[in-house]
Amino acid sequence: MHLQKHPHRRFNPLTGEWVLVSPHRTKRPWQGQTESVSLAEGPAHDPSCYLCPGSERAGGLRNPDYTDTFVFDNDFSALLPETPDEEISEGPNGIIKAENEKGLCRVICFSPKHNLTIPRMNPADIKRVIDVWADQYSELGNCDYIRYVQIFENRGTVMGCSNLHPHGQIWAEEAIPDLPAKELQNQADYFQKYGTSLLMDYLDYEVRQKERIVVRNESFTVLVPFWAVWPYETMVLPNRLAASLTDLTGKERFDLAVVMKQIGIRYDNIFKTSFPYSLGIHQQPTDGKEYPGSQMHMHYLPPLLRSASVKKFMVGYELMAKPQRDITAETSAGILRELSDTHYLD
Repeated sequence: MHLQKHPHRRFNPLTGEWVLVSPHRTKRPWQGQTESVSLAEGPAHDPSCYLCPGSERAGGLRNPDYTDTFVFDNDFSALLPETPDEEISEGPNGIIKAENEKGLCRVICFSPKHNLTIPRMNPADIKRVIDVWADQYSELGNCDYIRYVQIFENRGTVMGCSNLHPHGQIWAEEAIPDLPAKELQNQADYFQKYGTSLLMDYLDYEVRQKERIVVRNESFTVLVPFWAVWPYETMVLPNRLAASLTDLTGKERFDLAVVMKQIGIRYDNIFKTSFPYSLGIHQQPTDGKEYPGSQMHMHYLPPLLRSASVKKFMVGYELMAKPQRDITAETSAGILRELSDTHYLD
């Protein structure tokens, strides 16, 4: 089967869904929308930025003069802890359903420096962010009504980021969200059928194949999944079974920081720009139940396609049928793998 030549579809065993791949379309001309590109570095401290140390936030709250990371409850949380327990079920056969949901939303400032991004941070400082992620996962997960803790980062205005200060978010909620729930169920089904971890078996296969591996060290591997949807999508996997960030040793967290820096540098170097993406960590729920075979992992979902100003759109067929991509996962992995480990601005 010639995966680099003919249209075909690829199966995602994590979600049970398919993606259409059309490698012959990479030669089509582009006359559509382009995004603005900013190459200038901003100041280390921006007095108008509400995330900088000492700045005033909503409601007159003021940030401390923090020196490494800073965590606070989101001033405009999507979820609230005091939401009452209420639900409705009405209409024909109860198809009109709604349930109130309690939760907590927090913001994590990665650094006091306004103009830093993870690829420009030292691995020790990135590890500090990972440590905070793990601490927040434990703290929020210990709340009796929190069953899932979603950690994520939106980088760049293309991804809807409203503030360029290096930061991410945590949404902790009562229900396990649909996408993690689907991944957990497929991992559980695989474990029940084969007695092994789906993602560990997949990682072993990719390490033998080598074709889609981008970066690898003693503890972590970055690869472009065979079923990737976004042009330069990657997944970060531990090299051993670990259900959550709290299962990682200090050495493993540092190794994770190193590969996060390395993939971040490669992203920026593709088009010589601050590469936008959404990053998310999928890990074990905090509901106290067993999830055999579950493996924590990180998804990088970046939208840029042909240049710093041309992004991939999910429209038409993608919205009405299933995801589709032109550039193959193998081509993307090769491009990322061959890029320099040195940031283009250094």
